[in-house]
Amino acid sequence: MLVKLALGNVRRSARDFSVYFMTLAFAACLLYSFLASTDYLLALDLTAEQRSYFAQAGQVLVAFSVFVAVVFAFLIGYANVFLVRRRAREFGLYALLGMGRGRVSAVLAAESGLVGAGSLAAGVAMGVVLSPLFGLVAAFVFGVPWAPRIVFSPGACVQTAGAFAAIAALAALRAVRSVGRRPLVELMRAARKPEPRPVTGRIALAGQLALAVVLLAAVWGTCVLAPGYFMVFIVPMGFIALGGTYFAFRVLSARVPERLRARPERYWRGLAPFTVRQVEAYAESGCAALAAVCVLLAAGMCMIVAGLVFSVGLHAGDLAGNAWALAPIAYACVFYGAAFLVSAAAVLALQQLSQAAGGEASFRALSRLGADRALLRASVRAQVGVSFAVPAAMACAHCVFGFALIYILSVVFASEGFGMFAAATLALTLGVLVAYGAVTVSACSRVLVGASRR
Repeated sequence: MLVKLALGNVRRSARDFSVYFMTLAFAACLLYSFLASTDYLLALDLTAEQRSYFAQAGQVLVAFSVFVAVVFAFLIGYANVFLVRRRAREFGLYALLGMGRGRVSAVLAAESGLVGAGSLAAGVAMGVVLSPLFGLVAAFVFGVPWAPRIVFSPGACVQTAGAFAAIAALAALRAVRSVGRRPLVELMRAARKPEPRPVTGRIALAGQLALAVVLLAAVWGTCVLAPGYFMVFIVPMGFIALGGTYFAFRVLSARVPERLRARPERYWRGLAPFTVRQVEAYAESGCAALAAVCVLLAAGMCMIVAGLVFSVGLHAGDLAGNAWALAPIAYACVFYGAAFLVSAAAVLALQQLSQAAGGEASFRALSRLGADRALLRASVRAQVGVSFAVPAAMACAHCVFGFALIYILSVVFASEGFGMFAAATLALTLGVLVAYGAVTVSACSRVLVGASRR
């Protein structure tokens, strides 16, 4: 009975929360592809010396994969928190109908196992299908001839399954404990929990604007004027950029709606007032997530470009003698950047789905008042579009200075192709955001516009 209930819930969740499964599959694909990098290289036409070196480099890449697994552990944990929050009322109904906490936890654990197994299989299959593309990246970074070949790595598959199982088990345990500790009343009223009110006083906003300017100027100025210090203190600089971006978003969330209301000829069109109010309603709790996404996007783009530029410099500049030893670092940068991009887009999508859960009543009320379904869908598209476009634009502002630093390093390392790498990375980022944005709009429309029918 519990397994049947879990299967039904997974089918419904797969339809309503496709972003969640898409995120888990991408995580499994990237983790598998990173671990299979050595097998991609060994499948090429290499000399005996190169094969010996790549076998040793594989051990280094396995060590680097720990950080990729940690990134995805946080991502999957965030995804599970979203899913539990979205279904809190459902779990409360189970308890209200007499199902004990142990059985509710068993259903949740079974669902996590089924979802994890399905997304793992899909991710590994995606990694195998895309192995020629990942092999191309590996061959480029390590400086060996490339040929398109489909490669399956049993060792990488086993390692990915083990890491993914551990991550999914920890996330499921956290979700089970979260549901088990919450009283029935809290579960039933989870969707009615009010959002904190934003701080909108003139003095408070002026102080936040000043903090944003000072923090961002410190990061951007150090990046351009003192690149050596920036690279040495890159982690603290990342946190400073996060703080500056957070305060900038708080100011924007207060100022932009004021400017829109000051132009009534545009503001009072269609459902624009409703859309603006919906975005404002989650501004206080959403600014921190948007700032984190912005920094992740900027870091991911810079890491990909830096890894590619560094790999060219290894084989063409003064570092050519140490290319074999340093190539794994460049390769890890590229994959870390890709992991950051996927994580950032997934956090944006999950945040929008979480907010959509709280907007069902509002969209249902609009539908009863006679709002056209096309206008409701346009409102959903606008809300999701703003949430994706704002952090992406700010991330590009960060990258202006980050790319300037990378360009300086490319000149030092006598590396060519910086412009091509930067343009390709921006296109990749845009593609990831558009793909996640389209899936998010579709999922949110099912939740919100579908709710208007009931």
